[in-house]
Amino acid sequence: MPRRREIAKREIIPDPKYNNVLVAKFINNLLKKGKKSVADSILYGAFDIIEGKMKESPVVVFERAVDNVKPVVEVKSRRVGGSTYQVPTEVSQTRRIALAIRWLINSAKNRSEKTMHEKLAAEFIDAANNRGTAVKKREDTHKMAEANKAFAHYRF
Repeated sequence: MPRRREIAKREIIPDPKYNNVLVAKFINNLLKKGKKSVADSILYGAFDIIEGKMKESPVVVFERAVDNVKPVVEVKSRRVGGSTYQVPTEVSQTRRIALAIRWLINSAKNRSEKTMHEKLAAEFIDAANNRGTAVKKREDTHKMAEANKAFAHYRF
């Protein structure tokens, strides 16, 4: 964190196929070693699978999945007088989206389907229906914050 000035947020250009900023942000988080075309093909392949299974627009399913995974509160460690407390804090909008995208990608990677297209599609469908590992991660985060609500007065 800089002391002098605030860092300007970079503007993300919407993806060319669906003209959606959230899809572009997901592709940027999905790519490895700068291979954006590979990340594009993985996500668009997952969208094709969703379109075949759900008979619904894949972008709508994707946005619903991200909304269902976004956390509202999280816990942050705060050191007070020699002991560390898990203090529940509200999550900013940009961090909510970043956490949701990260959790969706990680839970898709840990699935047992064969290709990444299938893994992502299945995770999006599960998250859109409020099931799946990414939604469970959000629920666990909320439970942790609820359990540590007594330390909310240490908020910074």
